[in-house]
Amino acid sequence: MTTENSWPSPEWDLFGAIGLLRPGGVDTLHGLRRPAFATRLFQGMVRRLAGTGAPPTEVGSRALSAPPVERTADVTVLGAGAAGRAVVDALVARGLRPVVLERALRTPPVPGAELFSATTAVFLPPPADAGERPFTILAFREPAQGFRIGTRAVVLATGRYDASLLFAGNDRPGVVSADAAIALSQAPRSPPFRRAVVVGGDRRVAEVLAACGGSVDAVVAPGEIRPEVVRAANDLGVLLYPRSLLLRANGRHRVRSVRIRARGGGAEATVSCDAVVLAHRRIPHAQLFFQAGAKMEWRPGPGAYAPVVRADGRTSVPGLFAAGAVAGVPPSDYARHAEALGDSLLRGTDRSEPPPAAAVAEAPTELLGYYRELLRIPGHGRWTACPCVDVLVSEVERAHRSGYRGIEVVKRVTGLGTGICQGRYCLPDALLLLSILEDRPPPQVGYITQRPPVVPTPLAALAALPTPSPAEVVP
Repeated sequence: MTTENSWPSPEWDLFGAIGLLRPGGVDTLHGLRRPAFATRLFQGMVRRLAGTGAPPTEVGSRALSAPPVERTADVTVLGAGAAGRAVVDALVARGLRPVVLERALRTPPVPGAELFSATTAVFLPPPADAGERPFTILAFREPAQGFRIGTRAVVLATGRYDASLLFAGNDRPGVVSADAAIALSQAPRSPPFRRAVVVGGDRRVAEVLAACGGSVDAVVAPGEIRPEVVRAANDLGVLLYPRSLLLRANGRHRVRSVRIRARGGGAEATVSCDAVVLAHRRIPHAQLFFQAGAKMEWRPGPGAYAPVVRADGRTSVPGLFAAGAVAGVPPSDYARHAEALGDSLLRGTDRSEPPPAAAVAEAPTELLGYYRELLRIPGHGRWTACPCVDVLVSEVERAHRSGYRGIEVVKRVTGLGTGICQGRYCLPDALLLLSILEDRPPPQVGYITQRPPVVPTPLAALAALPTPSPAEVVP
């Protein structure tokens, strides 16, 4: 095994001195324009610091290749969780055999459907104007197997994911999402930490405590802590810090402690820990809806965008449906919602409008007030707004002071949201931040164009797909 981008070793990396010399970060977008002859040297150094490795050799690329897969289907379901399986059951009961794509590596069989596990849909363009199967889904399976699926209808049961959080040192090793903490704590493995601090106060924290409670020392909540979390924490002897600000994570190579302060100007305290688990809020997986051109709306509860969904799962794009958590449906209603969705699919060309989904009263996310209070603290330190391309909150604030307004313009100035996650982790918090700085609601801050692929995808996976005929090309 060899290492790249560290010298002489990952444990003793002398390039880490850059962080001491430039605590505010290296300006990779505008730095060292003069003298011109040094620009190429500077860019090479930045790429090395950013962890850009050498491309695979031709022999290695051939070893990664796999025969492409092409399918046609009446219905394709993306997601084989509880909501996706409820939809499949409803479709099978109506005589349909859907194709199911699921990202998880090990997925139980889905009766009545053709399942492709460890497969990620990366591009869902708007449907073609004509043709029996107007949707073309591009996907890939590790390491580089390409998929192309032509389908009459698409059901997105993509669920939700744990969001990031702005605080000093939020890019330190040991800061993980609740998704990661739970996945890494499944038997026979034990949690990859011993004294974690969990951030949040609702049901998601209770799930983290159930999965790795013996390795959690404290719960720090931006707001109040729900009774079920209090009961679980008391049973485990976990300390509780309700209505508290997480100021910073301390430690150079890994998290060693966190600095917190009670909201409203309370006293500061240091809590020793070896990890920070972010379980404070879950937001919808909405990137494919954006790509397909669906109408979106800002949901103040989770503080993120989600598709506008009718009562039967229909979106504004004909043939595109949403199911489960991404549609705002609680788990207790998955089966009922799937039945309505299945009936709507069978109607096909029926253009009658179903009743709109019941409006859910949502209070604004707790983080809007949380960040407003946090920003008033002088010298709030190195917050990373966009971990993928190392954009700092201070750079976003500087862009605002320079007169730039709206997320699209700020993205172009700072590079925020242009990394490998396509803004999945940084944009929700950036919208809240700009809402505070610009003193206007998050929907007025705008959104950026969601470009494919949704996740990093080997070009070999898509290049191996046969060239479609002119009739199959999406305009």
